[in-house]
Amino acid sequence: MKTIKKTNSGSFLSRYFAFLERRSKGDALIFHLALLAVFTSLFYVLLAANTQYLTSVPSTGGTLVEGIVGTPRFVNPVLAITRADHDMVSLVYSGLLKIDSQGDLVPDLAESVEVSEDGRTYHVVLKQGTRFHNGDTLMARDVAYTISLIQNPDLKSPLRGNWDGVLVEELGEYELNIVIEEEYAPFIENFTVGILPRELWDELPTEQLPFSANNTEPVGTGPYRVSDVLRNKSGLINAYELTASENADQRPNIQKLVFNFYQNEEELIEALEDQQISSTPSLSPAALQTLDTDVYTIIEKPLPRTFSIFFNQNRSSALRDSAVREALNTAIDRVALIDTVLYGHGIPIDSPVPPGFLTLESQDTEAAITTDDQSRIEQAKTILQNGGWTQGDNGSWSKEIDEETISLSVTLTTANTELFDATATAVASAWEDLGVQVSVDQFEQTDLVQGIIRPRSFEALLFGNDIGRTIDLYPFWHSSQKDDPGLNIAQYTNIDTDSLLEDIRTEEDETIRNEVIMAFEAIVKEELPALFLFTPTFSYALDTNVSAASFSRISKPSERFTNIAQWHMSANKLWPVFNKK
Repeated sequence: MKTIKKTNSGSFLSRYFAFLERRSKGDALIFHLALLAVFTSLFYVLLAANTQYLTSVPSTGGTLVEGIVGTPRFVNPVLAITRADHDMVSLVYSGLLKIDSQGDLVPDLAESVEVSEDGRTYHVVLKQGTRFHNGDTLMARDVAYTISLIQNPDLKSPLRGNWDGVLVEELGEYELNIVIEEEYAPFIENFTVGILPRELWDELPTEQLPFSANNTEPVGTGPYRVSDVLRNKSGLINAYELTASENADQRPNIQKLVFNFYQNEEELIEALEDQQISSTPSLSPAALQTLDTDVYTIIEKPLPRTFSIFFNQNRSSALRDSAVREALNTAIDRVALIDTVLYGHGIPIDSPVPPGFLTLESQDTEAAITTDDQSRIEQAKTILQNGGWTQGDNGSWSKEIDEETISLSVTLTTANTELFDATATAVASAWEDLGVQVSVDQFEQTDLVQGIIRPRSFEALLFGNDIGRTIDLYPFWHSSQKDDPGLNIAQYTNIDTDSLLEDIRTEEDETIRNEVIMAFEAIVKEELPALFLFTPTFSYALDTNVSAASFSRISKPSERFTNIAQWHMSANKLWPVFNKK
């Protein structure tokens, strides 16, 4: 019979110490030290491996408190107007598509969106099983109903112009076609609009929709649901509490969001100083300068907006001279301008295309933004001299044009807001250093639009354009838009650029589209129908303890929340094998 001899755990240690007893004290010490070195090395190897291979995994929980100047009125994607409205809508509602971290459109409520060969029909298949916060199932009829509300002329939705002439065909419970009158590639951007639950709204007459409690106690399919609405003694909303939705496709890491609304920036700054809030998008460039950067991080992203000076060459023979336009352009120090009027929160530009929105970038403003005042002004003077202009003893410029001696003077027209006033003052100062006679006319915004812009009654107009995330330049530069109500303020006309602008509107391939935009940009930069000054940036102050998912190519501040589900306030260190997320 075979027997198995069992050894106890002390056998190895006994043999080890017996081995040492047979050695001299010196040898035993050396052996101890060698063994200690081996175990120490092994420990540090394991520690290094642990540090190298551990991954940071966001953990759920926490409450982010955001401060916003203003009060939401319509937490409703069809009626939203204010920044506060749009911020809340972006969290409570979701659309067929959404913007990912790279600024590209990706499916959200839609399983797929396919575009027909003629570019007019969008075939949409919805994800099945998606539920609104009240438990109702999202279906094609909810999408069709939301679009019908936007198109209803009696409701006066701010989005109505984007959906004029659009036909919606329900093909099934989770399938529909959206048909537009003519091919327009940027139209798909409208698919990010939040979808309303038809059952909750359908019984209300149109005239009662703006007054419904559903506007302030909304129900959507977004990553967060409204869990509480806090009001002051007057019944006005002063805070919202949002909780991560159990129905969300990807449940957010941050469990709760609280939005506190303030009447003005002073109240908001006081809350920041007391560290009552974790984040805010509502600080002015001046206020950002005083922010405690040990507590808050400032995230800055360009917005698709441009501030420019548009020339009406029909009103000024001097401005028809290309040398004058080039000299006026050269004289402006854009870096100093941004530092003065935006406290550095902007990007200098020299073209109608805002930076950061093309996969290919061609802007090079090195010459245009030089900060050497003397060099810049001397260069501008040389341009005028080469263009046939003569500077008199009093510093003013003149030139004979069409048998008439013309003095170089410019009337700069703009709005009387703080930003436009500061910008106009800085530009006028630069032009006066050049020897140009400058007068500045300022108007209230409504008067400026109605009395100056619409009839094109100006020589030079300082104004801003919201280009949009898709960089659709057609409304601002195509010759068909040069008269009111078109937005081609400079009345720019060029057959080549007209063709390029038309191609931009229909080209589906992003790379080709970007190349066409750059071709248009090159022509405009050469002809200078306007001087392009800067693109403002969106600045978001966020507690350093909050990790926000990256976002880019956003068209409005509320799109900072497009990847809110990936934000987190705490994280665990795990080996990859244990990371099941």
